[in-house]
Amino acid sequence: MQLSGKAIRYLRSLGHALEPVVHIGKEGATRGVTHAIGKALTDHELIKVRILLESPIGPRDAGDYFAINTGATLVQILGRTLLLYRRHPEEPKIVLPA
Repeated sequence: MQLSGKAIRYLRSLGHALEPVVHIGKEGATRGVTHAIGKALTDHELIKVRILLESPIGPRDAGDYFAINTGATLVQILGRTLLLYRRHPEEPKIVLPA
């Protein structure tokens, strides 16, 4: 999903107050982690994912991997934290600016 610059800035402002809901540790990007991220995106639409230091996958690779495998948009990478967005298919909570 392509987002406008305005929509990205809006999502980044909403993400500022969020805490990471998923942490990626020494096992890296497993099927279970991908499923947990997909579930969290369905529940919240906008989530933070924290890549821990012992993770074998870096933030850029993890962001691309999770965006592709969950159908999400990688909004931001800040240090070792990812901000992912996926619109809820039936009842969207976040209304993006045009």
